Amino acid sequence: MVIENNISLKGFNTFNIDVTASHFVTIDSHEVLKQLVRHPLFENGNALVLGGGSNVLFTRNFDGIVARNTIGGIEILSDNGIIATIRAGAGVNWHDLVAYALNNNLGGIENLSLIPGTVGAAPMQNIGAYGVEIKDVFANLEAVNRQTGIFQIFDDQDCQFGYRNSIFKSELKDKYIISSVTLNLTRNHEINTSYGAIEETLKEWSINNPTIQDVSEAVISIRSTKLPDPKKIGNAGSFFKNPVITLDQYYDLKKTWTGMPGYTDSEGHIKVPAAWLIEKSGWKGKRRGEIGVHENQALVLVNFGQGSGKDLFYLAEEIQKSVYKNFRITLDPEVNII
Repeated sequence: MVIENNISLKGFNTFNIDVTASHFVTIDSHEVLKQLVRHPLFENGNALVLGGGSNVLFTRNFDGIVARNTIGGIEILSDNGIIATIRAGAGVNWHDLVAYALNNNLGGIENLSLIPGTVGAAPMQNIGAYGVEIKDVFANLEAVNRQTGIFQIFDDQDCQFGYRNSIFKSELKDKYIISSVTLNLTRNHEINTSYGAIEETLKEWSINNPTIQDVSEAVISIRSTKLPDPKKIGNAGSFFKNPVITLDQYYDLKKTWTGMPGYTDSEGHIKVPAAWLIEKSGWKGKRRGEIGVHENQALVLVNFGQGSGKDLFYLAEEIQKSVYKNFRITLDPEVNII
């Protein structure tokens, strides 16, 4: 295990914020992971585990040790011709796993194409898009206890999945490091095109009987049109969660905002698109020097080049206050702010 000192994190977060970590280590194997959790810097100091850095906003230098999880490997554990169980290392790029599944004609995660980040981060926040969440195909994950160094298996019940949430963001936050994730994918998958613009896009392409590959291509096309490429402009995708409100609150708001969209969730509440709330509050496309709100997607905050994490944080706070003033709805960040 090699620990480096005073390392810039600009290349390890998709906002491209130039902050420094006092110490830095790459976790590329289970053996390094075992060594790390027993190291004095990790046991006794301030420690942060990074995946792809696509869900974090640094507002300051990190006075501690940053561990970047790059544990790789993808394998099919079992396949009975109907369901295939597939395991991937926590450091695998999420879209690379989607591509692997598609190449092996395995369905279930095609709607989650092009989501930035790593496999290990996916269950932590129960990633989702276009009517699908990772919990829908989740089998289990392996993680190491930071204090004991013991590896443990968590199934879907253990993870306590919620909307963009899991036990690893609440009572077990910063207590485990995920090493691998196992999913149950299907051979004869039921296509889901009902959410968002997937169906419309497929019709434009004259595709009447779409395959999982077609759905993936449609999702990639939609996301590429709406969302900026982090390699070209600093961003972390959706900055805020879509808020969930009561049916009564929704209908009350509809009296003033007649065009307000909303989607009923499994518990009978209404999920309102945060992007719509932000756009109606006047923020879409606004730029302040080196930071701003993306011109095509109001849910995305961007760093045009030399912006600071603090400036982005203050911008996010202003947006929250503005949306609350207009709608009495609180926006919660999806991004982890450090």
